[in-house]
Amino acid sequence: MVTQSDISTALRSSRVASVAEWRALGLTTARFRSAVRSGELTRVWSAVYATRQAIKWGTASPAREHALRVIAVRAAVGRDTVASHHSAAIIRALTLYPKAPDLVTLTAPPGHGSNRRKYDGLIIHAAALPAEHTTKHNGVPVTTVARTIVDIARTSSFMSGVVTADHALNAGLVMPGECVAVCNACERWPGVRKARLVVEFSDPRAESVLESCARVFFHDHGLEPPELQFTLRGVDFSYTVDFYWPRYRVIAEADGALKYEDPKRAIEQLRRDQKLRDIGEKVVHFTWQELFGATSEVIARIRRAFSATSAV
Repeated sequence: MVTQSDISTALRSSRVASVAEWRALGLTTARFRSAVRSGELTRVWSAVYATRQAIKWGTASPAREHALRVIAVRAAVGRDTVASHHSAAIIRALTLYPKAPDLVTLTAPPGHGSNRRKYDGLIIHAAALPAEHTTKHNGVPVTTVARTIVDIARTSSFMSGVVTADHALNAGLVMPGECVAVCNACERWPGVRKARLVVEFSDPRAESVLESCARVFFHDHGLEPPELQFTLRGVDFSYTVDFYWPRYRVIAEADGALKYEDPKRAIEQLRRDQKLRDIGEKVVHFTWQELFGATSEVIARIRRAFSATSAV
């Protein structure tokens, strides 16, 4: 028998449950309404309510906030679902480009529903998930990092897949072989060929979204693959550059806006560039706005630097 003490304990805990589940715990209609009025319970999804402790837990970070949303959705649509795709990436704080859609993305067993349902801020993918492709993070069943990368690469643009894969590799959250194994396990799935290309192209040396996107643009425009985070040394310096083509002695630097907003950093950059040029290197800078607004011009500047080196 459920006692009032049991109910009070449940309301003080970190819990998310459907209305039916709260009723099963012993909350009468009157007690349930009272808990909502007092703030003991807060609606977090259709017919799903969370306790104060659960809400407090969810405000700790964007990852937990999304995890709380996923927990609420699972309480409504079925606990046999697993956070996947963009939801799995957000819960794991993986970098996404462009910004993640305001959706919860779940994967459910094939018999759960149609192959791809989208409604009320929710997408459910129907797919079999091997046990080795799932785990738990922030208390939520999620796809592994490798499976998440492959799913995003399969269903998003090549650039989006590269951004997420580069970040996971750079952060040491996954090894390339793990992603290859997932691709092999899903070899007949739509988009797996693209996912394989993303996995092959991804590089743990990429340190920012801008660098990852730039690499894709370089590739799309036929530039030779550059060395990433390459260290060049002179008599009195040692500088690591974003991109380097040793054959042409050309450097490309991906510049954030902060570098130009801070006068001291801008002056230091000029000194650094001059030292690199003094030892025979060519330096090309580009910003986010230039890369996405005038891609051809950025590529042309790099090609001109290649030609200048060849002419010498």
